[in-house]
Amino acid sequence: MKKSTVLLVLVAALGYFVDAYDLILFVVLRKSSLEELGLIGQQNTDIGLILFNIQMVGMLIGGVLFGILGDKKGRLSVLFGSIVLYSLANIANGFVNDVWTYGVFRFLAGIGLAGELGVGVTIVAESMPKEIRGYGTSILAMVGASGAVVAALVGDAFYWRYAYYLGGGMGLLLLLLRFGIFESEMFKKAKGQTAERGDFISLFTKKDRFKRYLACMLIGFPIFFMVTILMQMAPEVAKALGIQGKVTAGQAVMYVYGGLAFGDILSGFVSQQLQSRRKTIFIFQGICMVMCFVYLNLWGATNTAVFVTCAIMGAASGYWIVLITMSAEQFGTNLRATVATTIPNFARGAAVPITIIHQAITKWLDGDLIKAAIIVGIITFGAAFWANSTLKESFTKDLDYVE
Repeated sequence: MKKSTVLLVLVAALGYFVDAYDLILFVVLRKSSLEELGLIGQQNTDIGLILFNIQMVGMLIGGVLFGILGDKKGRLSVLFGSIVLYSLANIANGFVNDVWTYGVFRFLAGIGLAGELGVGVTIVAESMPKEIRGYGTSILAMVGASGAVVAALVGDAFYWRYAYYLGGGMGLLLLLLRFGIFESEMFKKAKGQTAERGDFISLFTKKDRFKRYLACMLIGFPIFFMVTILMQMAPEVAKALGIQGKVTAGQAVMYVYGGLAFGDILSGFVSQQLQSRRKTIFIFQGICMVMCFVYLNLWGATNTAVFVTCAIMGAASGYWIVLITMSAEQFGTNLRATVATTIPNFARGAAVPITIIHQAITKWLDGDLIKAAIIVGIITFGAAFWANSTLKESFTKDLDYVE
């Protein structure tokens, strides 16, 4: 493999590292940062969820924006443009003194964070031989998941403003590595063809194309059921289950994403050995579903049991990178960045309706958030299994074509 390709994978991986760090950082810093801004108790929780949802809305908008730009203007321009935006927004978050400003910069950070993963996977998949591209995207994801673990450690160990400065600074330093990175040859070739590039609306105008797009999106929903309900609400879930010992969101993040870093590599290896993205996703989905329901039935267990379960759940959710790779493989070069960027961000954006539905069901069940979580889990996993069954295998698919 060429040195330029190795450097490309490294830059994309480090970009996702900073992306994951900044994405998870608010989850870890929510309580301490809002307490300093004068919000305590239930108000802290409620405003924290609102800010998290604002960030997710930013990611939905950014996913569409950067995906279209990635197909129209190029993969590299989006890769580095997103880094600049989320880095500056996170530095700005370290200076906020009121909730309104906090929300504005979380929104801008969300837009920037949306461009990193999908475009990174797209350019790596297009630049590596089809027989081994799964390894390249798995390395990218493993390094990225490590960023979330670092966010958990930094968020628990440092003053919250300093943690934001660090994230923004890492992103700006990463820009120095852009020299020596080259644009995808497939994209250059597609620029000379007549097919419309980055036409987001076209994903909805043909039945087969829309079905593929929707299926890829639904497969990712269970992961954000886990992130939103089981990880972000870990303290509340632990209290409801009567867990012995302290459980914080930061601890849950660390163990889930520590497992995810291992799962990203493992899922990539499994998909290469099975020569199948779909079979790999089915296997990991099944394990993830079982572990989620084990987690929700740890009545009276110790916090150690919770953390072990979180780590296994995280490893099982490692099918995330196989999903993004498969999504990129399902579509032509003229739409690939649009798809690979919007799908993970729409899946992440599912955190908003998942939260709302869980809250509504919890209220309907007279405050039983555990039963509500089980119901939401059944819905999201059921949709994901069905969606995966509808897609065609794409393991050795030649990506040099347009829609």
